[in-house]
Amino acid sequence: MWNIPVLGRFSSLLGHARTFHSSSGLLFRCTPALCAEPLKKKKKLDPQIIKQREERKRKRLEKQIRRLEKNARQLKPIEELETPMELIDEQGKRRRAKPSLTPELIEGRALLEKQWAKFKMQEKLADYQLFDRIMAAQTKALNELKLESEGLYQQAIQPDPALVPFGAEGPVATPPIKNYEQPDGEYIDVSKKWE
Repeated sequence: MWNIPVLGRFSSLLGHARTFHSSSGLLFRCTPALCAEPLKKKKKLDPQIIKQREERKRKRLEKQIRRLEKNARQLKPIEELETPMELIDEQGKRRRAKPSLTPELIEGRALLEKQWAKFKMQEKLADYQLFDRIMAAQTKALNELKLESEGLYQQAIQPDPALVPFGAEGPVATPPIKNYEQPDGEYIDVSKKWE
């Protein structure tokens, strides 16, 4: 703030101020200039120009959408799944001729497959029959035990903890340290950016 002493036409006030107050003079207090500038008036544009600009924006967006749709069909290549160029070049050398199969060999293989399928089916049926016989014998034995003694029957149907042994130990690693900040290791990001 500036303190400007009153001069000139305010000198009469200055005399009165001295009579009423013990101060040395009447001072003005001014704030600094804000240096603001009036807002610029908006230019009126021709509606045709506005329409052309909007049309250009729309065409640009449509072009970007077409480009994205075109690239959407192309998948990002995965290096692990790509065939190296050396192997593609050596494809003729590496190709093996398929051995010609005789009709006897084809017939023998078909017969072998049928025999294997029949064997596996018979094995599965034998397993099912074995399970059925075991379950029937167990059920019959439990029914006979129930007729003989209810207490023995109740003990027989209880699960046996010694049948399937289970043991558990405490944590094999040390417990976590409270408020431990794990250091972030340094690494170099080598992943490729696809745009």
